[in-house]
Amino acid sequence: MGCSISGLNALSDSVNGKGDVWINENRFRVLKQIGEGGFAYVFLVKEVLSDPSIPGLSRKLKDPSFLSDDGTYAMKKLLIQSNEQLESVREEIQVSYLFVHPNLLPLLDHAIIPVKKSPDQTFKNEAYLLFPLHSDGTLVDKSKSMKAFKEFFSTSDVLQIFRQLCAGLKHMHSFDPPYAHNDVKPGNVLLTQRKDQSPLAVLMDLGSARPARKQIRSRAEALQLQEWASEHCSAPYRAPELWDCPSHSDIDERTDIWSLGCTLFAIMYGASPFEYALEESGGSLQLAIVNAQIKWPAGPNPPYPEALHQFVKWMLQPQAAVRPRIDDIIIHVDKLISKFSH
Repeated sequence: MGCSISGLNALSDSVNGKGDVWINENRFRVLKQIGEGGFAYVFLVKEVLSDPSIPGLSRKLKDPSFLSDDGTYAMKKLLIQSNEQLESVREEIQVSYLFVHPNLLPLLDHAIIPVKKSPDQTFKNEAYLLFPLHSDGTLVDKSKSMKAFKEFFSTSDVLQIFRQLCAGLKHMHSFDPPYAHNDVKPGNVLLTQRKDQSPLAVLMDLGSARPARKQIRSRAEALQLQEWASEHCSAPYRAPELWDCPSHSDIDERTDIWSLGCTLFAIMYGASPFEYALEESGGSLQLAIVNAQIKWPAGPNPPYPEALHQFVKWMLQPQAAVRPRIDDIIIHVDKLISKFSH
């Protein structure tokens, strides 16, 4: 971890909107900010090669398919205030390098640097994470634009997008020990529209990914897990066992299956089923989730097949022990693709 001395100066300059960013030996020009959330900012950057005959980032990448044709990438900048945040960022980096899969956003490079302290400054470190650029945005962006025109994905596209998310999660769930993503939701799905092809779906943001299996054996452990989940797992997509964890329970990667079911609903209708239920009748989000209260909106005309609704319900079982695993989901979605794709 870290970056070159010249990189420290350039990174410091870039905070004030000038200069280039160095991530280790490679130099990037900040073109514009493209995202923001909490203490994180996302920038569009372009690699600067001082000598075109000397390879830059390309010599670091094991998979050349991640190399940008025009040298542009997405760079995430994290402002770190505490040692706890620093450890969390380091864990995100470590986890991100574990996974190499076409439907998981890969971390290409990173740097963590100390920041010169000023009297009114609370940040001790900054982290810079470099990713491939997906300029079409997320599933949330696509859903908003489709809603404005009262458009829906076709059944075929719904299934193809969902199948890709399953493939990325299977890669994580197949590790020993299995990892859970812990924040599967439309805002973490990058969607690239390709002409005359189904959309390409890539699951991003592994900041909450952790080994999936936990033995809870006390009330204190249950409350600790609930507190962690409240910070790392988005509420409308959070599994019931992370809202109200029994004092004696075994948690596993099927927390992701619940989130996946909510996300399939959102691919079809633009929101989590529980967000939609609350819009219709109000009440408590937690109660709606724990009781698996699902309402089906008016969909496209003709509507989605009932088999898709039953598929969502199969994943949204409040009792995790009877919820399907990712291999079961993939077998079923492949059958649906064979039946409904043209």
